[in-house]
Amino acid sequence: MNIKPLGDRVLIQPTAAEEVTMSGIIIPDSAKEKPLRGKVLAAGNGTKDEDMILKAGDEVLYGKYAGTEIEFEGEKYLIMRQSDVLAVIA
Repeated sequence: MNIKPLGDRVLIQPTAAEEVTMSGIIIPDSAKEKPLRGKVLAAGNGTKDEDMILKAGDEVLYGKYAGTEIEFEGEKYLIMRQSDVLAVIA
């Protein structure tokens, strides 16, 4: 991975959106629920006021509108502040 977040930011790979079908109706990609779960791929060093708690490999939950979506080499990722992460899945 060539992306290194700075400060208190983390790079997250969202889990794939779940396909919901009802009685043979296929839901298009644009109507799928945005995933609220992902895997931390990289983390910054933190700030002088806040240490970085998250690390690469952590499974996390985050808010529906958290972070900034970026596309790198054909893959979609999220960059967000550590404070936007709601929980680490044990």
